[in-house]
Amino acid sequence: MTEDILTTLKILIIGESGVGKSSLLLRFTDDTFDPEIGATIGVDFKVKTLAVDGNRAKLAIWDTAGQERFRTLTPSYYRGAQGVILVYDVTRRETFAKLDNWLNELDTYCTRNDLVKMLVGNKIDKEDHELEREEGLKFARKHSMLFIEASAKTRDGVQCAFEELVEKILQTPGLWESVNKTRGVALSELSETGQGGCGAYCSLL
Repeated sequence: MTEDILTTLKILIIGESGVGKSSLLLRFTDDTFDPEIGATIGVDFKVKTLAVDGNRAKLAIWDTAGQERFRTLTPSYYRGAQGVILVYDVTRRETFAKLDNWLNELDTYCTRNDLVKMLVGNKIDKEDHELEREEGLKFARKHSMLFIEASAKTRDGVQCAFEELVEKILQTPGLWESVNKTRGVALSELSETGQGGCGAYCSLL
């Protein structure tokens, strides 16, 4: 029922082509995994309702193509976003090296300075890692991002990534209260325990 929804949040998933953005989205929204999934053409879009600390938020999740030829879609894609998931592939160092470029794009086009950023090192189920967890964590801390390693294939960390991101957004009232001014919802019921059940994965920075 719509009256149970606290707010609607716009979440972006960005990163280089082939890092598993669409696979993470499908695992979270549909609990499916397709190893043969093709590259995203333009922008994909999914909606899912998530309950965090007793609050229900409707997530409008935008998944974009990583290829340079689709960059003309960028300004409208970023506009109004409250949270972003920045993905790299732990088996491909070049996707990690490009993270600065994506952050620069975020700074250029995002309309909010206080949006919440989550760094996700995907494909941890694979054995040929080129990046250690500590490298991702160090980068995330440097840029004041949340961090988690995940696998869309095995489900590891996927639900937690979205839950932690949404929890942090809800703890930043200026990010979403303007959308819901008439509702007068107080956040006193939000948990102050921080990590919740995801402490093994997430670093809340």
